[in-house]
Amino acid sequence: MSRIGRLPVALPAGVQVTVSDSNLVTVKGPKGELQEQISKRIKLEIGEGVLNVTREADDKEARSAHGLSRTLINNMVTGVTQGYEKKLQLVGVGYKAEKKGNVLVMNLGYSHPIEMPDPDGIETEVKTPTEIIVKGINKAFVGNYAANVRKWRQPEPYKGKGIRYAGEVIRRKEGKTGGKKK
Repeated sequence: MSRIGRLPVALPAGVQVTVSDSNLVTVKGPKGELQEQISKRIKLEIGEGVLNVTREADDKEARSAHGLSRTLINNMVTGVTQGYEKKLQLVGVGYKAEKKGNVLVMNLGYSHPIEMPDPDGIETEVKTPTEIIVKGINKAFVGNYAANVRKWRQPEPYKGKGIRYAGEVIRRKEGKTGGKKK
């Protein structure tokens, strides 16, 4: 039995979970609504304030989908109640970000500013010119959009310049030494 899969998913007040015949799970909460198609090898049982995830068989496919399905449903419940956010920091001389309407505009040392419109379900916020916060209810979308922002200037190991996640530690390398050749 999967250690993660056998844990029940707590359903807080205000969260409604429905499961269709084809295992399409719909979670509605105060922040929005999410849907996910779960494997047909997984059975979902809704009880008093909890959702239990079990598998029908013990073959490899069912075992591999068991923990994954439970985690996806738990992430949806967390998303519609609390939401997710990723914080990014811009490190470098002249690196800055600003918000114009629903477009994130970043100056990252290129000859032109980088403009990224907010996709559906994702909201960006610029607290300071060097701090970007990506918010949303879908954990995968928030992480993917934050990674796309980070791709414009990944942190480099010599000076540490670039866009990094908050709390990320960049391993620094030593530069060239000016030793003489013999």
